[in-house]
Amino acid sequence: MAIVRELYIYPVKSARAIPKTSVRLGATGFEWDRHWMAASPAGVFMSQRTQPRLALIEPEIGADQITLRAPGLNALGLPLQPDGQTLSAKIWNDSITALDQGDTAAEWLSQALGTPARLLRLSQVLDRHANPAFAGTNPVPMSFADGFPILVCNVASLAHLNTRMPAPVPMERFRPNIVLDGLEAFAEDRIAALQVNNVTLRLVKPCTRCVITSTDQRTGEPSTNPLPVLREFRFDRSLLGVAFGENAVITAGAGDRIERGATCSVVFESD
Repeated sequence: MAIVRELYIYPVKSARAIPKTSVRLGATGFEWDRHWMAASPAGVFMSQRTQPRLALIEPEIGADQITLRAPGLNALGLPLQPDGQTLSAKIWNDSITALDQGDTAAEWLSQALGTPARLLRLSQVLDRHANPAFAGTNPVPMSFADGFPILVCNVASLAHLNTRMPAPVPMERFRPNIVLDGLEAFAEDRIAALQVNNVTLRLVKPCTRCVITSTDQRTGEPSTNPLPVLREFRFDRSLLGVAFGENAVITAGAGDRIERGATCSVVFESD
């Protein structure tokens, strides 16, 4: 058994997290998670890897609109209802149908980031899917997330990492959707599935980490980098990267909710 210690959504890809006490699962993961993203004028996604100022953008989901705030700018409000000019955007090697949120949003985002940018919205045409080599043969629709619908991390794993670090790093650096407690460090490596009431998540692939883990999520500035330490004991030769956390897909319970503090049944790969 494990406990759901924290829940997070990231409405704008690479922007500030919103902690939640309860989340609904939709077709692409947590409701509103990565439904908006910054992109170059050519439609290529942006993230904190190259635009760390995305960490300064604070989203708020209201009854009928999303509000974005950034230092030195008036708040930007946009309807939750999908709307905008349809275009093809690029996330890594994937193409995805997106909706451009217009020139006012683009000007606001460009000022927030200090570089020309467009704000894109997830279309109702879900034409991008998680890698079937890990997610399985049944198509898993994706939002603007990097590769999988949900990221699961473990409190004990971070505690173990921090015993090796010159200065501790917070969990927010790893940008999880679900944070589990009550497990041994790195027990998530061996989890096949999690069940929370009617929701079943299958853990399908270790999450290889990038330079975003060295960015202070409150300031957008470089900070303590955990990657060199992780490389010493968490290098995955098959994935050619350092792993922390597990990517997950939804196998049951879309439309249901997960509550913070809920108890999870854990099925390990050897069970």
